[in-house]
Amino acid sequence: MSDILLQIDGKEVSATEGMTLLSAARTAGISIPTLCHHEKLEPFGGCRLCIVEVEAGGWTKLVVSCVYPVEENLIVRTRSEKVDRIRKSILELLLAHAPDAFELQDLAKEYGADKNRFEKDASFCIHCGLCVRYCAEVKKKNAIGFIDRGIRKEISFIPEIAARECNDCKECFPLCPTSYLQAVFVLTEGLAFSSPSSGSATEE
Repeated sequence: MSDILLQIDGKEVSATEGMTLLSAARTAGISIPTLCHHEKLEPFGGCRLCIVEVEAGGWTKLVVSCVYPVEENLIVRTRSEKVDRIRKSILELLLAHAPDAFELQDLAKEYGADKNRFEKDASFCIHCGLCVRYCAEVKKKNAIGFIDRGIRKEISFIPEIAARECNDCKECFPLCPTSYLQAVFVLTEGLAFSSPSSGSATEE
């Protein structure tokens, strides 16, 4: 398979067909921030933080690098005034939901994001989907999922599966960028992980 040559931040990078811009950049030692990406999971493109500027044939556009495939002679800019402005806005929106998340705070410092720009709606979940996808794609357990839609969307453990699978696993916990996942598990455990006898109906 022949190499694909492209330019990222002025550096010539060799990639292979099927690689994403994010993978190519990281292989070349170029850092692009992301909150929803994990090497064991299928690309998701949910957080949009890995957005970059690409130029091809004289046209420039913004793309999500974790899902955008490499192309021959593509010119990629991972930091530009436009890219940084968009990342700053994304971070400010996320900080309204999870103002105390350390990972978000570190990125906010780098991009000059103001965590008080938007009114707080502290759900503490930023919908990165890491826990849901890891449990489904890697562990094949489907013990956690999204419920509801839009601004009301949130994660929830499936009690009957989680009670059986999660105590001996918890591999998804370190993936959560806000630590909200642990709180949801403890709440679910307290409310729903009842003993078999207490959850069954009495029979005559």
